[in-house]
Amino acid sequence: MEQEQPDYWFAVKRFGWGWGMPVRWQGWAVLALYFGSIYLAIRYSPPRDGLGFILWFTFASVVLVAIVVWKGERPVGWRWDE
Repeated sequence: MEQEQPDYWFAVKRFGWGWGMPVRWQGWAVLALYFGSIYLAIRYSPPRDGLGFILWFTFASVVLVAIVVWKGERPVGWRWDE
């Protein structure tokens, strides 16, 4: 019998609060796109040039967090032990 995969893309962390690594390919794709966009920002708007990199990094990070909140497992609070 094949085990059914969860509907969420990011699982909650085992200890602490928040999300851990992706559990589905969609989550890995989102993470790869995030890191790819940061690479492109570094390549075409180097951090030493200032505002362009900071704006892109902030935008990409906000989008990543929004997707993780939307498609991630719901955290129920701090997890100290299991």
